[in-house]
Order: sequence, then structure tokens, then C-alpha cells
Amino acid sequence: MLSDEERDERLCELDSLLDLMRPAVQADGGDLVLTSADAEAGIVEVTLQGSCSSCAISATTLQAGVERILRDRLPWVTEVLGGVDESTDFEESMAMGRGAYVPRMPDLEE
Repeated sequence: MLSDEERDERLCELDSLLDLMRPAVQADGGDLVLTSADAEAGIVEVTLQGSCSSCAISATTLQAGVERILRDRLPWVTEVLGGVDESTDFEESMAMGRGAYVPRMPDLEE
């Protein structure tokens, strides 16, 4: 069982690595969002958003890109699950094209 400190350290490493990867996805009009992470079991779930919703190679981006990088650089990651955000309309997603997607800022609760 992980201590709170170990869990926090793993999640911080994960966030930092995702932050390094996001600009590449954003450059193509998409975004990469952490959906959930179980630092103890090593299971990470991510979602591709924006123009990734209509991209034919989004599955490849997840498997050959995101999953490979996370598993290579974070030894505790055992499985990466992912998908695309299907809430974006297909035509809207296509219209975003390369580099047009600007991610929404999350609402901050005080």
C-alpha cells in the first residue's frame, strides 16, 4: 500500500508528464485530459478532446504515443485507458482543424 506522500509524488509526476505531452496534441487542434488515475494499481485513463474527436488516428495517438510514453517514463504505470470526447459535434471537431482548438479552462471553485 502506498503512503499518501508516495501517491502524491506519482500523481505529480503523471501531471508533469502530461503537461509536457499536451502541446503536441494541442498543436493539432486537440487536447489531452487526465480522466482518472489509480497510482496504486498503475491504471491511468485519459481523454482526447477537440479535433481529436474526428481524427482517424486518435487511437494510434493514444496507444503509440500517450501509452508508450507514460509506460516508458513512469514505471508504476501498468495500463493506460483512453478514448475521445464524443460530446464535441463531429462537424465542429472537423472545423477546428490543425491548431484551432483552445481548451476551456476549468471552473475554479473557491
